[in-house]
Parts: sequence; structure tokens; C-alpha cells
Amino acid sequence: MEKLAVFGGKPVFEKKIGYGHQYIDDHDIKAVVDVLKSDYLTCGPKITEAENKLCEITGAKYAVLIANGTAALHACIFAAGIGAGDEVITTPITFAASANCALYLGAKPVFADIDPSTYNIDPDSIEKCITDKTKAVVAVDYTGQAVQLDRIREICDRHGLILIEDAAHSLGTKYKGKPVGSIADMTEFSFHPVKTCTAGEGGAITTNNEELYKRLVLFRTHGITRAQDMMNKPSEGVWYYQQIALGYNYRMTDMQAALLSSQLDKLELFGNRRKELVKHYDDAFTEMPEITIQEEIAESDTVRHLYVIQLNLEMLNCSRKEIFDALLAEGVGVNVHYIPLYSFPYYQSLGYKMGTCPNAEKLYERIISIPLYYSLSDDEQNKVVAAIRKVLDYYKK
Repeated sequence: MEKLAVFGGKPVFEKKIGYGHQYIDDHDIKAVVDVLKSDYLTCGPKITEAENKLCEITGAKYAVLIANGTAALHACIFAAGIGAGDEVITTPITFAASANCALYLGAKPVFADIDPSTYNIDPDSIEKCITDKTKAVVAVDYTGQAVQLDRIREICDRHGLILIEDAAHSLGTKYKGKPVGSIADMTEFSFHPVKTCTAGEGGAITTNNEELYKRLVLFRTHGITRAQDMMNKPSEGVWYYQQIALGYNYRMTDMQAALLSSQLDKLELFGNRRKELVKHYDDAFTEMPEITIQEEIAESDTVRHLYVIQLNLEMLNCSRKEIFDALLAEGVGVNVHYIPLYSFPYYQSLGYKMGTCPNAEKLYERIISIPLYYSLSDDEQNKVVAAIRKVLDYYKK
């Protein structure tokens, strides 16, 4: 048998492809150039335009564009009134910002375990983590699949908790036919280049609650307002404003908003292609017993941001790292999403212990993210599948 590239053989891809990649067309470029030629590079009309499009897409009453997804989560925690001594429940299988946002305001992240089939946060584990200090749940739509929103909504309502949906992965996903972004108290989105739609960087929060909306806008702009109904005395003139809270400069530029607005026009196109790619992967991996694929709940009509394979290591004569390195040598861009957050040195220094979420820890040891993005061609995807089959054949017992 031909040796693997990592051992000196010919790789499947002569040039490495990434696990994710943005798609930028001439319309996107023109949208940004038009802003560069305009009077407003920031604080201009493209912010409102993109916010209105997000409201149309999600069905939410309000949308707030913000500097990035991390800033969006920070703003959600602020708007929820969470502070020192409070607890916020989230999943450990996510990017650090999903938990860090609680720490920013002095609250404590509490980690609930995942469902071992869907990889999303387990509602039963959420319930077990609730104490009299719990104020919110940050439920992450891992890989783009919606969490069990009905169950989690009911738990939050029963315990008087704010539900924040971390939808950094799930723009375009629907839950029971309703778009993600209109169900939770606040929903956070990310527009990093590997996401379904990009603004280069950028984030957003959607909500149906006017008071939360006002607090989100305030937080985005230093805690400063010109709104008369939020000031403690009448305005002194058109120049006048007041700082009524401690906020940040978390604004998005009009250049970014123009790119996002153009990208949002292609959301259906992007989503449909991602679904095609996911189905092809699912069909291919059904024939590979060495791999378990992520299960989806019937309620989620998913636009997948990531495609994750779980290795059945009992059937392989190697570690996850050996498979990972071999795929890289074949020219297949791979990654791991995610390392359990509480295993990081910083969280360990705060007293978090291994063994907190056994399902999450077991999953981490076995998962690899493989290429998934709009411009991935059928030929490239077939080569990814062939490379995975080649590597698994080499290492199977």
C-alpha cells in the first residue's frame, strides 16, 4: 500500500486547503469601496442597514452591531445585570469567550456537561448546576445546531434566569421553523471570516426586549447616550450627551457593516451549499465505522459552521494526534473544536477541576474538525473524504 504523506508518500492535496475560508465576491468588494468613497467610515448609515437586515433574517425586533462576537457576549452579560457573586452556566465545549464574558463582570462561569450524541449543552446538566446565585445560561449552538431551546427556555423561565443564546456558529439555523435570533432573551452572533457570513471581524446581538436593547447600545458606546429619556437632566443643546454607565468603544465600522450587509444577501445561498456539503459527508462517513458523526435533533434545521468527526479510537491503532498529523500531511486542513475551557491553566488557577464534565472531556479526546465552507468544491470534498479513508485504513486494527 502507498505510504501516507507523513511517512514520505504522495499527499492527496498538493496544496493544503483550510478547514474554513471566507467567500468574497465583487459585490462585497464594491460595497466596501463605496463606503471608502463616502462621508462615513464609522457611525454611519451602513450600521443601521445591516442591523435592519439582521432583524429581517432573525425575526427579532432589535439588532445591535458590535466589534466582535466576544464583545457581543460581554454586552449581553452587562445588559442582563450580571455582576460579582453571580453565576452563569455554559458549556465547556466552546470558544473561551462563552465563559470569559461572565468573568469580565466579576461573575463565575459554571460548566454543564454536554449531550454525548449532539455535543450541545445537556438541559438536565444545566438544571443540576443551578443554585441561588445563578442568573443566566449561555447556551452555545455548537457547530451550528440549535440547542434544545424549548427545554432550556422552560428551565430558565422556571428559575427566573436570562437565556443568552451563543449563536456564533448558527446564523441561518432555524428551530422548529423559527430563525435563531428571535427565541432567547438575547442572541449573540459572530462574523469572523470562517463563519457563514463575515464582516472581517464583528458581532451582533438580537433581542425582542426594548430595555435590553437600550442597555446593549449604551454598553457599545462608552455608556454614553444622547437619548433624553435616559438622561437625568434636560439637554443643553445638540452637542450634549451624558455618560450614565461604564461602557466600552465596541462599535463596528461602516466598512465592516457594508461587507456584512452584502454577505447577508447571500445567506440562503451560503446555507444551502453548507447543507449539501454536510449531507455528502454524512453519507460518506456512514460507510466508515471508525467514525461517529454528530447527531441532530429533529427541531433544528441546521446551517452548519463546523463539521466534526468523532474517532472511534477503539477501532484504531493510534491516537487522535496521529490521525490529525496524518491528515495535515495529506494537505487536509484540520482543527479541534474545542478544548474543554476549564482545562486551561487560567481556569485551573481559579480552582476548576478536571472531571467536571466527563462527556465533554471524552469528546475532546476524539474529535477533529474537517473542511467546511461555501467555496469548497465537490472535487475537493471528495479528496477530503478519500484522505480520511486512506488514513483510517492505514491505522485501523
